[in-house]
Formats: sequence, C-alpha cells, structure tokens
Amino acid sequence: MKYENLLKEAYNKLPDVSAQKARFEIPKIRGHFQGNKTILSNFYQIAAALNRKPEHIIKFLTKELATPATQKKNYIFLGTKVPASRINEQIEKYAEEYVLCKECGKPDTKLVKEDRYLFIKCLACGSRRSINA
Repeated sequence: MKYENLLKEAYNKLPDVSAQKARFEIPKIRGHFQGNKTILSNFYQIAAALNRKPEHIIKFLTKELATPATQKKNYIFLGTKVPASRINEQIEKYAEEYVLCKECGKPDTKLVKEDRYLFIKCLACGSRRSINA
C-alpha cells in the first residue's frame, strides 16, 4: 500500500472529535453540618457527572480531607466538619487527576485496570496514560 492510502485509513479509524468546545462543569457540593459531621446530599449527582464510581471518589476524598466517610441511603457522612469550598476544591483536583484527558482536556474518559495498573483512556482522542490507583 502507498503511504497516502495508509494515512487515509488511519484517519478513518480515528474517533470523531467534535469541534464544539462545550464547557465541562462539575456541580457544586450541597450539604450541611449535623453535630461534628458533614452530610453531603448531592454527592451521587457529582459522581454521575464525573462518570466515575462513587466509591473511587470517596476513597480519594477521605485520603485528601483526612476524615472518614460512610454511606447511608443517598447521603455521604464525613466524620468532621469540612467546609463546602474545601470539598469542592478536592473534587476539582480529583477531576484534574482522574477524569480530564491531559492531551485534549475533555472529560470523555474511562478508568481501565490492566493487571495491577490503572489507566485513563480518552474516548475522544484515544490517548492513554497511567495513574496512581
């Protein structure tokens, strides 16, 4: 095959990347304090917007906020009082590290585990990079 034909074939196999730059917005956390605990009421909506398992985000938050968390019904209970601004900062940090593609910046990614390693695979541009589990 000629180089031009191979190049055309490669371009045809690439995923479609829309030219539209839709702004990806993470919903802000809603919650309240009850005694010494923080109760998050819209956590599962945020997990759905990020397209990640809630357990993975909770594991990240408990590590970063240095507080235990428990799940009950549709709520997440944090073991200490944590301001919403601090939780939102950590969720944005999570999105930067585990959701957004480093190559194209789009949130169309999924986590793929191969052997003992965790990778982020971008569904928009096809890039793949390893991350800390």
